[in-house]
Amino acid sequence: MDLLLFKALVLGVVEGVTEFLPVSSTGHLILAGSLLGFTGDKAKVFEIVIQTGAIFAVIWEYRARFGGALAGLLRDGSSRKFFANLAIAFMPAALIGLAFDQKIKALLFKPVPVAAAFIVGGLIILWVERRPRPSRIDSVDDMTSLDALKVGIAQAFALIPGTSRSGATIIGGMLFGLSRQAATEFSFFLAVPTLIAAGAYDFWRNRALFSAADIPLFIVGALTSFIAAFFCVRWLLRYIATHNFNMFAWYRIMFGGLVLVTAYFGVIDWTN
Repeated sequence: MDLLLFKALVLGVVEGVTEFLPVSSTGHLILAGSLLGFTGDKAKVFEIVIQTGAIFAVIWEYRARFGGALAGLLRDGSSRKFFANLAIAFMPAALIGLAFDQKIKALLFKPVPVAAAFIVGGLIILWVERRPRPSRIDSVDDMTSLDALKVGIAQAFALIPGTSRSGATIIGGMLFGLSRQAATEFSFFLAVPTLIAAGAYDFWRNRALFSAADIPLFIVGALTSFIAAFFCVRWLLRYIATHNFNMFAWYRIMFGGLVLVTAYFGVIDWTN
């Protein structure tokens, strides 16, 4: 297999596995890309493509829910409420991202800041899991506009690479009274407009970098991302039925610590 296609396959799997887990897909892609030597303009474009593959996995998994909501948009109050809540939750990250996207990427899209965010995020997850937290919302359909806004504000923290969009929305949702199941499902639903908008924005800004010669690379990455994300979403829904998120917290802390230690002692050169 061509080395570049192999890198595309690996990064597609990384994106698909990590996009919907509370471990930060952006952080993993920055670290994996640095290790594989896959950085620069081509990597930026490639990340847009493989993120799209992961999005379609959620759309496919919840196709009945999205299709039913779209069909009932003009005549069903619950469908309008569903989309209104997604729009409300989407706005905080969208507005802050538009205002500060370039500064965030210039300052924080580097392995060491990402590793630090991994550790801080893991500690927050452990703190939330150890707090007594009776849930008042057991279904996404029971969420109010204020609940959606609170989750949207939590999602905005994920603009810091290494924080994890899914981690911020799930843990934030649980803090604000959503059950583990409701918080996880709303995180999946919110990923669709958020990641589509982010991908469209990045595509427009980097449209000159797309090349027909990269189509095989894009196909391999997007397909592996879709497959990995599809199985990961199904696994996570089964997992949370009987488990908490402590495993992901400890993984974040250990992985982030490993990056910081290897960077400090020069074992791995993360500067790329």
